[in-house]
Amino acid sequence: MKKVYQSGLWFSKIILGSVIFSVGFNLFLGPNDLNAGGISGLAMIVAHLLGFGSVGTIVIVMNVPLFILGGMKIGKKFLIGSLVGMLAVSISLDTLTILPPVRIEPLIEALYGGVICGLGLGIVFSTGGSTGGSDILVRVLKLRWANVPIGTINTIFDFTVAALTGLAFWDISRTLYSGVAIFVTGRIIDAVVYRFDYSKVALIISDKHKAITNVINHDLDRGATYLHGEGSYSHQDKKVILTVVKKQQIAELKRLVVEIDPNAFIVVQEAHQVLGEGFARYSKDSL
Repeated sequence: MKKVYQSGLWFSKIILGSVIFSVGFNLFLGPNDLNAGGISGLAMIVAHLLGFGSVGTIVIVMNVPLFILGGMKIGKKFLIGSLVGMLAVSISLDTLTILPPVRIEPLIEALYGGVICGLGLGIVFSTGGSTGGSDILVRVLKLRWANVPIGTINTIFDFTVAALTGLAFWDISRTLYSGVAIFVTGRIIDAVVYRFDYSKVALIISDKHKAITNVINHDLDRGATYLHGEGSYSHQDKKVILTVVKKQQIAELKRLVVEIDPNAFIVVQEAHQVLGEGFARYSKDSL
C-alpha cells in the first residue's frame, strides 16, 4: 500500500510540475513570441531551415533517440517519468491555451514566465523525471558534469538554442528577452531542486569547546568534530569545532555559543550538499 502511495505521489508531482510549466508558458512566453529554448525551439529552427515539416513532428523525431539514450544512461524509472512528463506537458500546453495571455512589458513577461516555468521544471526534475526533449539531454549531461548544477546545464543549452533562433529568424530583440526568461528559469530550477540540501557549516574557536560541543550534541542533536589549530600570534594550541546544522538551526547555534562564550570566534558558511547521518544519503541518481 505504501509503495502504491509513493508511486501515486511521484506521478502527481510530475504532472503538477508539468502543468505549472504549461501555465507559465501559455500566460507569458508562447503568446509573446519568447523562445523557451529546448527541443521545441530547436525544432522551430530545423523546420524554418528545411522549409517543410511541422514543429510537432520534428519534436517527436528528435525525442525518439533522446528517450533511447535516457533509458540506457539513466534507467527505467527516469524513462517512465519522462514519458509521463512529456505527455503531461503536451496535453496541458494544448489544454491551457484557453488561459488569457498576459501582454505587458516584454521584460516583465520574461521574468514572470521564467519564474513559473522554472518552478514547474524544478518540481519535475526533483522527482528524478523530466518533460522529455532537452530535459533528457540535460540529465545525461549532468552525469558527465556531476559538479555543475542541473539548472546551469539547462540554461547553457537553452541559451544556445535561443541564440540560434535569433540568427535563424533574425529577431535579436526577442532573443535577448528570451535569454532573460531562460536565465531566470535555470536559477529557479536550482532553487527548487536543491532547496532541501542547503545547510550551514560552522567553525567555532573557543576555550570552552567542551561546553559548546555538549550543547551542539544535546540541544541541537548534531555532531561536532575537533580540528587542531594553533594561534598565529600566541602559538597556543586551539581546538576548532566543526559542525554542520540545518539552515533553520544556525540562529539557535549562535545563541547557544555566545551564551557560553561571548568571545567565541564563529565562522558560518553555506554547505550546498551534505551527505551522511542526519542528512541526505548518496544516490547515483542524485542531481
